[in-house]
Amino acid sequence: MSEQPDNQQPAAPAPPAWQKTELARHGQRPDPYAYIERLFTDFSEIHGDRAFGDDPAMTCGMARFEGEEVMVIANLKGRSTKEKVQRRFGMPDPEGYRKALRAMKFAEKFGRPIITLIDLMGANPGLGAEERGQAEAIARNLREMSRLRVPTIATITGEGGSGGALGLAVTDRVLMMEKAIYSVISPEACASIMWRDASRRVEAAVALKATADDVKELACVDDIVPEPEGGAHTDPAAAADLLKDKLRQHLNELKAMPLEELLQRRYEKFRNVGQFYTTVDSRQ
Repeated sequence: MSEQPDNQQPAAPAPPAWQKTELARHGQRPDPYAYIERLFTDFSEIHGDRAFGDDPAMTCGMARFEGEEVMVIANLKGRSTKEKVQRRFGMPDPEGYRKALRAMKFAEKFGRPIITLIDLMGANPGLGAEERGQAEAIARNLREMSRLRVPTIATITGEGGSGGALGLAVTDRVLMMEKAIYSVISPEACASIMWRDASRRVEAAVALKATADDVKELACVDDIVPEPEGGAHTDPAAAADLLKDKLRQHLNELKAMPLEELLQRRYEKFRNVGQFYTTVDSRQ
């Protein structure tokens, strides 16, 4: 048996930002539907956008959260290989965002709180999706979600990627799982654009500041949901219980607010999100 050369150093561990990126993408990590199954009862799915078709990458439906009627909206990534292909690995088409908006308006009409669960790399960038108005569908959701007259909560459960995630996350409270990531772009795509080298994805992951702690520091999320040691995939039931506690807490706080105060706070939240300041030395 050959011995390791004395001058060979062990590989340095990956930075925490990349470790969390890999955990957010872990193949056994609970998908949004796993949380729907564990957190909600009487889920009754709504299909179709009433314009083009039904997007299998997005699910919407009325349900009960601890006995209270709510609207649940989530993207679906699929579990088997066949299902993942059918659902485009969780990347919604414009029909998905229009279906989500239809469900939100339905919930608003009947005074039901809205809860969204998000785990996607981004919206589908395909030619067909662009031809059918992908950007317009997301932009309309951003506008209409800012005006909804019911409490709204979004949770980033895995990856929260670009405008695809934001199209479901203009809410009163944005929660983020401890090992999730939330960013304008994936580390691989960032590295390809910045350095024309996707292999520098680890460096990009650090620069993007996409981890829960970083994103909360920028005020892009309101609260971090703790996970079992090692990640949500190690104990999905415990992860769901931890999320349930946070949803209960924030939903109760939002329901206690007068409607006009709720809307004003939502407006101010997104007017000020992500701000940072630098100081200038006046002696220069």
